[in-house]
Amino acid sequence: MAPSPEHHGRRCRKPVQLPRGLTNPVTQPNWEPPPEAATDPPPAQQQHLSGSAVLQQGVDSVFPPPLFPSPLLFPQGEENFTYCPATGLAKGNERSEFAGWAFPFPGVFLTGEFISEDEESEIVELMDRDDWKPSQSGRKKQDYGPKVNFKKQRLKAGSFTGLPSFSEKIVAQMKACSVLGGFLPVEQCNLDYMPERGSAIDPHFDDWWLWGERLVSLNLLSKTVLSMSCDSEDSIQLFPTFSKENGELSPPGSFAQTSACKNSGEEGISCILSPRLVPSKEVTVAIHLPRRSLVVLYGDARYKWKHAIYRKHIEHRRICVTFRELSAEFSTGGRHEELGKELLEIALSFQGRPV
Repeated sequence: MAPSPEHHGRRCRKPVQLPRGLTNPVTQPNWEPPPEAATDPPPAQQQHLSGSAVLQQGVDSVFPPPLFPSPLLFPQGEENFTYCPATGLAKGNERSEFAGWAFPFPGVFLTGEFISEDEESEIVELMDRDDWKPSQSGRKKQDYGPKVNFKKQRLKAGSFTGLPSFSEKIVAQMKACSVLGGFLPVEQCNLDYMPERGSAIDPHFDDWWLWGERLVSLNLLSKTVLSMSCDSEDSIQLFPTFSKENGELSPPGSFAQTSACKNSGEEGISCILSPRLVPSKEVTVAIHLPRRSLVVLYGDARYKWKHAIYRKHIEHRRICVTFRELSAEFSTGGRHEELGKELLEIALSFQGRPV
């Protein structure tokens, strides 16, 4: 049996094993990390990646090898990659040591303008009619969900009366999202961030004893950045993002080519830009969340990468509305299937008030 994570409210900070039997057809890891993280590849892989001295000199003339600095050189919240929704890649930031490099970042679905400005105003007005309870790190919250003791893994409906009425339309609109097929939210948490309170949330995993794979968040009132970090001892394989000759993106897993091998002293040689390895702990990915956007984390982004919101990314009042589904243990065929059915029936009545 996997060790129990250390739970903090609805989050767990220590990485644990994935839920038994987890399969996700939309998660597509694009590399196989070596047994141990290292600044440079193991000797056998170095020989494979480098090729001949002539080719490597040509590669280095186009893309000098990144120095892969220690994590201490990056202040907390200083992301060195940015997620691109159009390609699904995390691209190295221009001011970082990883400029010109990228890697596939699976498990993120992001869509803009999920609701209209008028709908946003109406939702926030209805939220503000209820009390906001003080929470951690300068946040305030409203919870619509069952009473849970995550440390003891105990659960009961308690005073839970369902999700709020204004969420019924939001949940209905989710059906149009390809990754949200069959998504049935059993809990909703509204978090209020304000720069005057220094609002933030530290890197964390959401609990996965009770909550299922997909975390769905609606970002209201202002833009922000979701910061992703990884404590794994694995390494990440980076790929060059463009050819110097034509400036085009190279697809993940392929190699960009160029004839500019000037340092080798030979002309007309086609140079292969080899992938490089970097320790996962040295990589932080920024996911930019526009106002009124909807983001879904699943697969690797849910179970391998922690997510956070740093103070510097809260410029104005921001409200995050997060919806969570039940885990397999509380779903059809699970050990607590009947309790899960009871909670879903309450949740989807859409007659709730904050608990």
